[in-house]
Amino acid sequence: MPNRLAQETSPYLLQHADNPVEWFPWGEEAFAKAQEEGKPIFLSIGYSACHWCHVMAHESFEDDDTAAFMNENFINVKVDREERPDVDGIYMSAVQAISGGGGWPMSVWMLPDGRPFFGGTYFPKEARYGMRSFMDLLRVIVQNYRENREALENDAARLTEAISGQLTLTGNLSQDLSLSILDEAFQKLASEFDATWGGLGSAPKFPPSMALDLLLRLYARHGWDHALHIVTHTLDKMAAGGMYDHLGGGFSRYSVDNKWLIPHFEKMLYDNALLLRIYAQGYLVAGKEHYLEVINQTVAYLKREMTAPGGAFYSAQDADSEGEEGKFFRWTEDELRQSLDGHIQHVESVLDYWGVLDGPNFEGEYHVLWTPLPLEDIAAKHKVGTTTLQTEIAAARSILFDIRDKRVYPGLDDKVLTAWNGLMISTLAQVGRMLDRSDLIEMASNAGRFIIDNLLVEGRLRRSFKQGQAKFNAYLEDYAFLAEGLLELYQATFDLSWYRAAVQLTEQLIDLFWEDGVGFFDTSHDHEQLIKRPQDVTDNATPSGTSVAVGVLLRLAILADRPDWHDKARQVLARLSVGIQQYPRAFAYLAQQLDFALGKPHEIALVGDPADESMQSLLKVVNQAYRPNQLIALAKPGGEAQDTIALLAGRDQIDGKPTAFVCYNFACRLPVTGADALAEQLSSHPA
Repeated sequence: MPNRLAQETSPYLLQHADNPVEWFPWGEEAFAKAQEEGKPIFLSIGYSACHWCHVMAHESFEDDDTAAFMNENFINVKVDREERPDVDGIYMSAVQAISGGGGWPMSVWMLPDGRPFFGGTYFPKEARYGMRSFMDLLRVIVQNYRENREALENDAARLTEAISGQLTLTGNLSQDLSLSILDEAFQKLASEFDATWGGLGSAPKFPPSMALDLLLRLYARHGWDHALHIVTHTLDKMAAGGMYDHLGGGFSRYSVDNKWLIPHFEKMLYDNALLLRIYAQGYLVAGKEHYLEVINQTVAYLKREMTAPGGAFYSAQDADSEGEEGKFFRWTEDELRQSLDGHIQHVESVLDYWGVLDGPNFEGEYHVLWTPLPLEDIAAKHKVGTTTLQTEIAAARSILFDIRDKRVYPGLDDKVLTAWNGLMISTLAQVGRMLDRSDLIEMASNAGRFIIDNLLVEGRLRRSFKQGQAKFNAYLEDYAFLAEGLLELYQATFDLSWYRAAVQLTEQLIDLFWEDGVGFFDTSHDHEQLIKRPQDVTDNATPSGTSVAVGVLLRLAILADRPDWHDKARQVLARLSVGIQQYPRAFAYLAQQLDFALGKPHEIALVGDPADESMQSLLKVVNQAYRPNQLIALAKPGGEAQDTIALLAGRDQIDGKPTAFVCYNFACRLPVTGADALAEQLSSHPA
């Protein structure tokens, strides 16, 4: 018989709806029952694409004996970390304080009032990996709860106090915001660079998208060749590795080895948003054509597999299919040969290109496709022309994709999250402008309209949408990511509705999440009261809500003439500048905002009809060069934009021609009407 999770919409919670464990969703009912029955709460947090979450579920939560013990002795609560990042963040802090590490599945034991006293991550059914079994642990906790309750109360009090700190914006505001902060950040990032395989640090390797973005900015600012090399070498190696899907496009979450070869096979929307962005930027700077192939294939993947009806984007795809990790993506050599023999001429060359002839690389018998050597090297080795080999690879890719398409697909987490959609909207709008891809801008626009139409309810943003329901108060990251995405959409379309919506969201962001002297909280002032009000300022798998909010404030301070927003952003940057210096990987997105604040951003005011051929020439100059610290606004003659956007006020065309004004801090150069003159102005003043 299904448990209470059957009434939820989260794909992760629904995965556990038929468990014999009597799960509760997070809410008052669970806490009231724990208080009434005097039982501790077992809190299990995960997400639908999490492989080890599935393993623990199969081993323990689907086991009748384990479930019976849990039901008798605990109130059991399941949380989807993607729906409730506030709950996840609080209790992850507790687990990290207890064990020194964290991850998912997250397992936390709490008093009936929600204060944690013990926690960890995955626990096996049988003792192994140096860990006691889950059942042994449950028995010990039950015994301690009954016999040593006072000690657990003291542990919970100390732990809750330890994780309840908050940022203060006082005492450090005199911090000099100088380029030396970014220079030191560069040195630390460079010291972690893997010169052989790219990336930062060792296995497991996560795509360092935000750090690469920062390094590309530093290359643009200083001309540091090593910064560019770190970026391009890492992009090259990630695209060659098995973490990149060579048949269907898109990137997996991370690589378990240092070569980017064997992925943890789940695909997350946010990773692909951040990676698309940096590959497009890398293409503009380095001109490597294979980056375009990565972009095109990843966009095709997003359109095909991750786009919901109405245009929003799904959240993730599972690592598992048919109960096995990576089954959808792996191949035996026999499968590959049988699939390609008789269909292409140079089977050996193609298999060698994908690393197959070197022997199995996954679980001793399977192959994850990757490209360890350049195509030119393989062509020379097999005495095949490069053009011929390219054609053969394309044909083989199509054949194998069609065969794979008939397999059982990994599970799809088809909920729509506001924050992650905002991140993808921002990326698609940016990349669409950079590469002159109107289809990408249309994708971003469709997603933006979906979020505004379906997740903005009675003037307040919601976090998650599924089965026609918009749920949960939105968090700081939802407001900030969406505001950033809509601001990028405005600069790609010059549709004032996007600009107005971004300003409105930013006003709400300040009202709901900002506290003088403290900065941004992750939850709104009127949010459900938890054991602490979360405030995570570090950039992890996604940028922090604080980092993105700072970027939005800095940019809208210019466009909307809001010096008060600029001051708030500077306060946060001053308080966290030491973090940027000492831990640049944990503050990489915030460091990008510091780069913007320390620069002299190009403020580009355009006046004219965007459909005019001359204006198109001006826009090409503005858009199709790597210029990370620029803002664009456009007014049609006689339109309302000049009364809406401060940067456009008082701008008029020269001799009735489309005209560009290049400004710095509202001080403008002489207006120009020609593309060459505009390019000269932009190139003569580094941002």
